[in-house]
Amino acid sequence: MTRPSHRRAEAGQTIWLAFGGEADQPWLRLLRRGFRHCFAAIRDEAGWTVLEPLSGRLLVARLPVPAEFDLPGFYRRAGLAVLGPFEATAPHARWLPPLSPFTCVGLCRALLGPEAPFALTPFGLYRALGGEVAGEARESRKKNLDCGFWPV
Repeated sequence: MTRPSHRRAEAGQTIWLAFGGEADQPWLRLLRRGFRHCFAAIRDEAGWTVLEPLSGRLLVARLPVPAEFDLPGFYRRAGLAVLGPFEATAPHARWLPPLSPFTCVGLCRALLGPEAPFALTPFGLYRALGGEVAGEARESRKKNLDCGFWPV
């Protein structure tokens, strides 16, 4: 049985994930440019809440905009890659807590629920959720050679 607080938290919520970021930490330069950070925006009937894990802290902000405001469009115009909406799912019981470090990807996967795809990096999560990268066809990733110039 879920607690009343969990039922209230998931009713009518949609989740949007935004990907972007530059390398403000030296180790972030190892990640793909444009996919070095991700965060979540949750929409409910009252408005928008943003959850953004930053270095050393978690920022949770209730935005002073109406629920009808196009926040995903705002993020896209700002140059971020945005995926969603995803429906909030009910929490599930675990025998053990997750044994992974707290990262931006871990937070976004936790919000998506138990069916969230496994990913370690923001770009990995973006691709696992079906995101397309400009100039890259997902279905045909193999290089095909034309046999016209090879001897038969």
